[in-house]
Amino acid sequence: MKPNHTLKLYHHPLSGHSHRVHLALSLLGLPYELIEVDLMKAVHKRPEFLAMNPFGQVPVLDDGGTILFDSNAILVYLATTYDADRRWLPRDAKQQAAVQAWLSVAAGLVAFGPAAARLITVFGAKFNPEDVIGRAHVLLKVMEGQLATRAFLAGPDATIADVASYSYISAAPEGNVDLAAYPQVRAWLARVEALPGFVPFKRTAVGLAA
Repeated sequence: MKPNHTLKLYHHPLSGHSHRVHLALSLLGLPYELIEVDLMKAVHKRPEFLAMNPFGQVPVLDDGGTILFDSNAILVYLATTYDADRRWLPRDAKQQAAVQAWLSVAAGLVAFGPAAARLITVFGAKFNPEDVIGRAHVLLKVMEGQLATRAFLAGPDATIADVASYSYISAAPEGNVDLAAYPQVRAWLARVEALPGFVPFKRTAVGLAA
């Protein structure tokens, strides 16, 4: 099912949380408009933006007047609203639970591991590099083992679990997280990048990617 209007994504091009929604919109073939939010000018903290997301964060999705925030919540909304075949969020309870588990990982170990490590180099965040890089490798070791037995995180087919995890894992070297020891993870990144409708995450020449 396709909407008869254009969805509006309020985003920032260097935000992995924004990119996962951008990626989902493109993979689903939905009509969308990107509206860049100037974080340097603190546009996300202005009253008009806070009216859409009281937490003052990107992304925000406007679907014909339905306003949504939180990237993983938006992924669930898009998959249940616009994917009639439910490929991206299966109806089967066990498969859906597997997807939801990885959404929790994206909000936890991904956010506090590779995403946090990248925040240091890209945005100057004051995290302890050793701690966040260490957490990133804990996550990557688990992913490496899981991906040795399946093509995608929640099973043989791509789901929003992969969409939620891709951006910050692909950009992990920017935060000085080396992916060289994880061939299964790198092969998974390539499989996501080969999906019809894939859009890349904007790169920054910092860390190991410099």
